[in-house]
Amino acid sequence: MHALRAQVLREPVLSTSRAVTEYLFATMGYLPVEQIRVLYLDAANRLIADELVSHGSAREAVVPAREILRRAIAHNATALILAHNHPSGQLEPSAADIAATNRMARLGRDLGIGFHDHLLVARTGVVSFRGLGLIEGVPGGD
Repeated sequence: MHALRAQVLREPVLSTSRAVTEYLFATMGYLPVEQIRVLYLDAANRLIADELVSHGSAREAVVPAREILRRAIAHNATALILAHNHPSGQLEPSAADIAATNRMARLGRDLGIGFHDHLLVARTGVVSFRGLGLIEGVPGGD
């Protein structure tokens, strides 16, 4: 896991989405409770920080939008990637997941902080909200 983190810290996040996906899967794929992590990025899309911002029960965690954006400003981040896990193994985003994602994307845009993606991690794999076309105002697909 430390080797994957070191690799992510060295390379541009968006051009190494596979490394990011592998890192998130290794760190979150088998957790027994939901966690929300944020990858804060600089203008070159390099990782500034990876922070655990919330953890919840086996079924849900709260997305603390205010704290996430406050930390983005503190890091001088220009963009972020949100990630959370589903301990159930289900890779289907819930209606609450989609609503929280779009709220975060809108608030980030209002503050000039890009919202690149929201990744859902489970022991069965990783799904991109962007890839599924679930982020308002952001084209889907890879």
